[in-house]
Amino acid sequence: MRKTLFAMIGLALLALPTAALAQVTATPGKSVRVLVMPKYVGTDRFAKFFIEADLGAEQAAKELQNPIPLQFIGPVRGGAATQASIITDVTAHGIDAIMMSNGSVNNIVPALKAAQAKGAKVVTFDFSVPSGEGEDLYVGQVDFMAGGKAMADLAYKILGAEGGEVAVLSTTPQSGIGKIWVGGFQEAMKDPKYATFKQVDIAYGNDDFDESYKQTLALVGKHPDLKLILVPASLPITAAAKAIQDKGLCDKVKISGFGVPSEMQPYVHNGCSPVIALWSFYDLGYVAYYAAYSLATNAIKAEEGQQFTAGRMGSYTIAKDPTRPKGLRIIIAPWAFYDSSNIDARAAQ
Repeated sequence: MRKTLFAMIGLALLALPTAALAQVTATPGKSVRVLVMPKYVGTDRFAKFFIEADLGAEQAAKELQNPIPLQFIGPVRGGAATQASIITDVTAHGIDAIMMSNGSVNNIVPALKAAQAKGAKVVTFDFSVPSGEGEDLYVGQVDFMAGGKAMADLAYKILGAEGGEVAVLSTTPQSGIGKIWVGGFQEAMKDPKYATFKQVDIAYGNDDFDESYKQTLALVGKHPDLKLILVPASLPITAAAKAIQDKGLCDKVKISGFGVPSEMQPYVHNGCSPVIALWSFYDLGYVAYYAAYSLATNAIKAEEGQQFTAGRMGSYTIAKDPTRPKGLRIIIAPWAFYDSSNIDARAAQ
């Protein structure tokens, strides 16, 4: 009986879910050749986000005492080089880990699989490989599926239980993530908590500052009782806030949504945009590098339930990505909200 019981216990232990894997801290000081590849390099505001992620990766590399300098290489926007050609080149010269923001959808898969066949680990950040193929792990800044709920939370933080008329200013009707966020917001608004809120319109600024400025004022003119315009993108939210400020309408209509703290700082302080939400690209690069280094040194495996620590950012558990048929992911943080009490510290980072 006792032998049978022990056997049953042994089988039960074997059947435990992978979440039982031990927490791992990678050993510093190992030589790991790491490529950080953004969607593209350049001087525009979006390219600067990738530089911020690279700086976070540099901090992580310093903490992990990797003696090999990190490579930061990406295609020039509009140039001949592609992410696939860069990966093929670094694979030929030898690479241990590729940390990339995917701008090539599934077209990147053959190059990534070839790199993996040579022993490289692949960690995506910001944008994953849609199919999950050729990728070991995706490091997401936030749960994008929760973006709509974050928009609803922003609306409630500003208008409270009194609610009122709300409009949305998005980028383009074709934007996939924009559709997810706006759809998620509309779904969140079905909660009885938002019974006093009414979405009256949705406009598109075509991801252009001047057009977003124009559409903001058009919404205000069209809806005299409008109280809030929600903008789920960093370029149009600055245009919307400036439009409201320029016309002296900050006491009548508020702007909120997803904005860069350093750009939205003056509008938060003057009350045009009392609270916004976003994430940190610096932290994103930092955690992605810890993941890449840990995988490349075989400290962890890319499997569901694997736990590891990422320096000052704490511990993470690898999980299945519910947004893709294949693929594993970690999410570094929930949505962060910034108002006059904390935006200065975030903008200074």
